[in-house]
Amino acid sequence: MRQVIILGSGPAGLTAALYSARAHLKPLVVDGHEAGGQLTLTTMVENYPGFPDGLMGPDLIASMRKQAERFGASFRGGSATAANLSRRPFRITIEGGVEECQALIIATGASAKLLGLESERKLMGHGVSTCATCDGFFFQDQDIIVVGGGDSAMEEALFLTKFAKRVTVMHRRDKLRASKIMQEKAFKNPKIDFVWDSIPDEILDVHQGKVTGVISKNLKTSTSAERPVDGVFVAIGHTPNTQIFRDLLDMDELGYIKTHDGTRTSVPGVFAAGDVQDRVYRQAITAAGSGCMAAMDAERFLEHGGH
Repeated sequence: MRQVIILGSGPAGLTAALYSARAHLKPLVVDGHEAGGQLTLTTMVENYPGFPDGLMGPDLIASMRKQAERFGASFRGGSATAANLSRRPFRITIEGGVEECQALIIATGASAKLLGLESERKLMGHGVSTCATCDGFFFQDQDIIVVGGGDSAMEEALFLTKFAKRVTVMHRRDKLRASKIMQEKAFKNPKIDFVWDSIPDEILDVHQGKVTGVISKNLKTSTSAERPVDGVFVAIGHTPNTQIFRDLLDMDELGYIKTHDGTRTSVPGVFAAGDVQDRVYRQAITAAGSGCMAAMDAERFLEHGGH
């Protein structure tokens, strides 16, 4: 029987682990299917406070993990595949066994939807990005393509105009899905161009280890065109990793867990932190902050006998 189980090992899960370990709750952290979370997909992180020269995403995660371990957090690989939250102790099925806990912290994050290209995977962090706030600064005076047509794509495109020479929005349809106000802002911005009915078919150039261009395919005419660009931002949405909690916890229409009074969910003793409940900010620092909150909420819950 565990006092606390934490699902997820990104900044939210690892900060929750640090705080609950220091409260002598001996948390078990389940790595999840993306051990370390989205930071492991990035290279240089320059916006995490306390590191004026920046540091590599995987190094930041490794340091957080070591710090949590130092105070008594334990880790196991694999992902949670099922949960019984109908009564305490909660029963969590993890690949290879079942664990029980008095309090559960869900920090399983959200995965950026990707195009599914081999070249996209190989160039991730080397000119391909899923986060303008994280990486826009590295593209001063460069040409960038933003793939997508929703609000998040317009937000990314508008944010990137602060740095880029030119931003081209590439969308698979002939009109945007974004809200009217976001469309108007994007259409008015002189730095933003649009390519309609098109998707990237290939991102160049894997052999050089950096983005040099995109081969796009027009879905209406089936013609291809090569465009020289320095970066590709994929903004086709995120999927919160909440599938196993679908009928167990209150969620919004996109599947993000609803929280109230801090990090509490609709089931007493279950807390949610990080991108799994945050569809707005999605930063390492905000995830870490909510991981701290979840650990403190869980500690108080256990102190008060599970109330």
